[in-house]
This record gives sequence, C-alpha cells and structure tokens, in this order.
Amino acid sequence: MKTNIDFVGRRNIWFILSGIVIAIGIAGLIIKGLTFGIEFQGGTLFDVKYKNTITVADVRNSLKPLNLEDSVIQSVGNNNKEILIRTGQLSAGDQKKAQSVLRVAGATDFSIQTVGPTWGRQLTRGTLVALLLSLTVVLGFISLRFELKMGTAAVIALAHDVLIAIGLYSLIGREVTTSTIAAFLTILGYSMYDTIVVFDRIRENAAGLKKQTYIEMVNTSINQVLRRSINTSITSVIPVATLFFIGGETLRDFAFALMVGLISGAYSSIFIASPILAIWKDNEPKYRALRKKLSKAS
Repeated sequence: MKTNIDFVGRRNIWFILSGIVIAIGIAGLIIKGLTFGIEFQGGTLFDVKYKNTITVADVRNSLKPLNLEDSVIQSVGNNNKEILIRTGQLSAGDQKKAQSVLRVAGATDFSIQTVGPTWGRQLTRGTLVALLLSLTVVLGFISLRFELKMGTAAVIALAHDVLIAIGLYSLIGREVTTSTIAAFLTILGYSMYDTIVVFDRIRENAAGLKKQTYIEMVNTSINQVLRRSINTSITSVIPVATLFFIGGETLRDFAFALMVGLISGAYSSIFIASPILAIWKDNEPKYRALRKKLSKAS
C-alpha cells in the first residue's frame, strides 16, 4: 500500500511537539539536574551482596554510626539482596569500617571502586570533546557527501536527539554512567544512518526535478523510504528493549539510552531534518522559480 503523508506540510505540528518535549526536558535539567555516576563525580562505590533480603532504609540505618547515611543507596535487581552505595571518597581505613558495619547488617560480599575527582573532570571533558567532535565530523561528512544544507539539517536532528535523551534522563533520574555516554555516541551513528537514507533518496529525486516543487519532492521521498525506516527501527529497538528488560544493571543503562536514541533518531530524520531541509532548499532561486512556474501551469 502506497503512503502519501504530507510530512513537510504538517511541519509545525512536529516542530511544536519536539519543542514541548525538549522544553520539558530542559526544565527538568534546570530543576533536577543530572545524576552522574561515580566515574564523573569521583568517590567510593560499594557493590554489596547480602545473604537475605534487605531494604535501602535498613542499609541507611546501618551506616549512621559512620555518618554515611546520606550516601546514594540503590537496590539492584529484583531479589533485594544486592545494594549499591555511593559515598564521597573514603580512605582505606574508612572503607574497612564501612565493610564492618555492613557485615553486621548481613553483608557477605563486597566490590569496592574508588575514583578521584581529577579522573571525573578528565572524563567529563573527554566526553564533551567526543560529542562536539562527532557533530563536527557528521557535518563535514554529509556536507562533502551531499551538501552543506543537508549537513546542517542532519546536525540539528542529532542535537534534537541528544537533547531529548538528556532531558529524559534528568526527568526520570537515571544515573549517567560511562555506558550512557557510549550509548549517546552510538545514538549519533544510528540517527545519522536514518537521515542519510532519507537524504540520499531526496538527492536522487531532486535530479532533473521538473514536475514537483522541492517540498512536494521531499514528501514523496520520505513516503518512499518510510516503510524501510519503520522496519529498520523496529528490528533495532526489539533486541535493545530485550537487553533493557532482562539484562543486568550495567546493560540496562546502556540499553535505555540506546532505545531512547533509536526512537528519537528515527523520528528526527523524517520529522525534523527533512522538513528543515525542504523549507531551506525551496527558497533557493532555482526551486523558487520552479514553484512559481508550476503554480502558473496549474
């Protein structure tokens, strides 16, 4: 069945929808901020396993003698027998004291990780550099492969995806870890692939364009690749969703960010990048003259 949806004509709907989602995310970012993992903040992380089930409140009470009851404490898994405790950076002696009071509460196994604040700052700086470098390379590649306007539209779509992912992380309070950053950078690749598929068809249809305006041609191009984009996105999301629901905590962090990015990337390539390109190109003298010519002919 052939689709004929006016994507560009309804662009204001898509832009307003994305604007609302991004605005809510930014508001959450301003009010709540992001919850950064120990890799970024520095500190000491205890991964503690218990013989019997235990609650976060019980663990918090056991840490009161050490004045660590305000630490970030999270239950891992569904059996309530594993707890993550993130504190400020503790000395070796304080770590042993913490293990002692936790053993009294029933802890049987410990995994301890300590990260200094200098490493956290270096990781944050490296992450920002990697993100900016990725956007620059995407802009350069698509500009050389296609043209500058297509590259700019693609970068806007990528920024849209990253803002939505960051806003969602802020709103639901999920911890930003190195796995999250890896997923964000992977998101850029998926989103760029979706956008290139659409832009490649637009470029093919733009050759020798005579019977349609540029906007009409972009709509035709999107409809031609729509089924492929939907099928590709669904087949990509299914295994990632499986990792999220049945994978471990580390895999769950990566899968959640990746799932959000896959959905957002498929959306932005069709509803954001393509309409922006269509409006931009349609105002070029060549395509503006074609639009006037077709208008007179009709």
